[in-house]
Amino acid sequence: MTKVAVVGAGVMGCAAAWALAARGAEVTIYEQFGAEHSRGSSHGRTRIFRLAYPEQHWVELAHEALDGWRELELEAGRDLLGLHGLVELCSSVEASSRDVLAALGIEHRLLDRDELPAHGVELPEGWVALWQPDAGVVLADEARHAFIELAQPRWQTQHRVGSLDDIEAEVVVVTAGPWITKLVPDLPVRVTRETVAYFAREGTPMPSVVELDAASRRHAMYALHDPRFGVKAGAHQVGRESDPDVEEPADPAIVARVADWVRERLPDVDPNPVATESCLYTSTVDESFVLERRGRLVVGSACSGHGFKFAPAVGRRLADLALG
Repeated sequence: MTKVAVVGAGVMGCAAAWALAARGAEVTIYEQFGAEHSRGSSHGRTRIFRLAYPEQHWVELAHEALDGWRELELEAGRDLLGLHGLVELCSSVEASSRDVLAALGIEHRLLDRDELPAHGVELPEGWVALWQPDAGVVLADEARHAFIELAQPRWQTQHRVGSLDDIEAEVVVVTAGPWITKLVPDLPVRVTRETVAYFAREGTPMPSVVELDAASRRHAMYALHDPRFGVKAGAHQVGRESDPDVEEPADPAIVARVADWVRERLPDVDPNPVATESCLYTSTVDESFVLERRGRLVVGSACSGHGFKFAPAVGRRLADLALG
């Protein structure tokens, strides 16, 4: 039985533990805080799940992850996804995910303007909205719990790893989130402190909403269902670089920007924030992930603010790298 240490109990570390345990590894998780904490990038009630991306490789990985989430749901015996659909907002059809979804045979359609009110969305003149039903939210905390319940790892909590050389294991999987460069200093990532805001909305869960930037085709603004308040919304990758050891509150300027966007795009939502919080992103320039083997080390980084949805697929890739 291969002894594997996982450093960091965020969603990627939990998913790696699940995939490793399924292959017979003996897993120990090292976590500098408690098993439940809000200092990193994986805490919270929901995260967006979507298949729609303008790039084919992300769509294919999301589709693989969807199969993984369904498998995890069956093993855990409870729902971990809320597929309320996705509305993708774009300044033009060419900037949208339409072409790659069509090429891969994934269900989608462009919405007529008179259909937008039913989805709670309002658009500037000339913009387009794409509907994709296999989307919505991952129940974030519940998903982490499910991975761990099934993996049944050993735990070393309140244990900050100073050096990876000190860990006694055949393989060490490093999924330390925003602290990863303190353990693997040469990774090409940056850590930013991002802000999210919550808004009151009653009724059935709204679809997830993603607004794409016309130039980069990456998501710029987003909103999703939150089971406590109704809506969670934010601006993607607009926070400033930050030291993960320094706790900071939400940025008021970003909160105001998000509230203005909610007012303009989501007419059914009260645009006055009822709560705010900050979280950390660990990002590469092109939002890709670093998944690689270095001797006995396996490096898993970075979520780049959109990685949570891919956790089952990434966890299995990390297990592949760890076990060969």
